[in-house]
Amino acid sequence: MITKRITLLLISLVTAFSLVACSTATKENDQSSMDNMKQGNMSNMNHSSSGEIPKRLKEEKNPTYKVGSEVIVKADHMEGMNGAKATVVGAYDTTAYAVSYTPTTGGAKVTNHKWVIQEEIKNADNETLKPGTEVTLEADHMKGMMSTKGTIDLAEKTTVYMIDYTPTTGGEKVTNHKWVTESELSTK
Repeated sequence: MITKRITLLLISLVTAFSLVACSTATKENDQSSMDNMKQGNMSNMNHSSSGEIPKRLKEEKNPTYKVGSEVIVKADHMEGMNGAKATVVGAYDTTAYAVSYTPTTGGAKVTNHKWVIQEEIKNADNETLKPGTEVTLEADHMKGMMSTKGTIDLAEKTTVYMIDYTPTTGGEKVTNHKWVTESELSTK
């Protein structure tokens, strides 16, 4: 009788420890997956670009921040961006969109990616697209973005800027970064 109780107690303890270990491992794996997804989104981002702009994109004639201006970035699209000192290398009049899409390379859905502009959306005319509109992206800001289907989350008629900046976290200078909106920059 005592042997049965001891055996039952041992089985219960082993089962309890196994469940706790699995639960902890699952939480760690879930956190690791979230961290990897965040890092993956950033590591897939083309921080620097060639500076090539879409053919239909028009320069802003009188931008708040002129080409060559020194500005402070007030956006957190990527780690080390918020608070970074930047130089404006281009200013353009367009509509900027936050979009959600699933990369053509697979992986988790990217939500609220800022920014894709009117000229980077296939067959977009000059009319501002409404949230919920399904589109085909022609931007290559991130791996798997080009030619994928997406959905407009937010539209903002604004001046967009291409900037050079050095991340506040250190590392290489980012050149010709596309895009930040006027509200994401300041002089202080």
